[in-house]
Amino acid sequence: MIDTPRNPVIVRTTRREDILAIIDLCRRVYPEAPPWNEAQLESHMRVFPEGQFVAVRSGTGRVVGMAASLIVSWDDYEMTGTWRDFTDAGMFTNHDPWNGRTLYGAEIMVDPASQGRGVGRRIYDARRDLARRLRLLRIRAGARLRSYGKYADRMSADEYVEKVVRHEIRDLTLTFQLRRGFHVLAVISDYLRHDPESLGYAAVIEWINREVATRRDWAARPRRFEPPPRRRSTEHDKKPPDRSS
Repeated sequence: MIDTPRNPVIVRTTRREDILAIIDLCRRVYPEAPPWNEAQLESHMRVFPEGQFVAVRSGTGRVVGMAASLIVSWDDYEMTGTWRDFTDAGMFTNHDPWNGRTLYGAEIMVDPASQGRGVGRRIYDARRDLARRLRLLRIRAGARLRSYGKYADRMSADEYVEKVVRHEIRDLTLTFQLRRGFHVLAVISDYLRHDPESLGYAAVIEWINREVATRRDWAARPRRFEPPPRRRSTEHDKKPPDRSS
């Protein structure tokens, strides 16, 4: 169903009555291996209800997107940690709002029938608003390299990410996240071990909250996967007028 003024998509915090609809959404997005079960989603609601979002169509109430997140103290983990490490096997019982300054994005998914219509963008906006409201330093996540499997026989995962950052290759997940203001910190293996599209590889990505970040926070960001600078046009770039006529 198309997002129209009569049928808008609204992003709000998740309610317990949304859980079965989220599980159904998981099956539509990942038919072979749905990533979340009822026990995990119930746990998310107990430990950090403010960090869970759904996108619903106002006219029908149909859930067409979701996001799951928790707060972690990043120094308690390795950069190369897996999804299971950062989410306590999907239960979020490692949620640490007292010491943590990092909102960890464990999941964002959009119904395939609603992709390309701004649903994902609205969910990312809601997550950034949460980080700002809680005065958190940043959002970090593992971005599975969804299109890497098509290139794995030609290049390493690091080379692949470098090309995605330079806009030479489009990755179905990472390219979208870079457009949302994220920066790649590292490339890791075995993040999602049984994912056939990414072959287990993911990029560790970060969005920094400018409202609280210091110069030291910016300086500590790894620069290996820095995007190319945007080229500004100058007077010399302008095409000279055609005076032959």
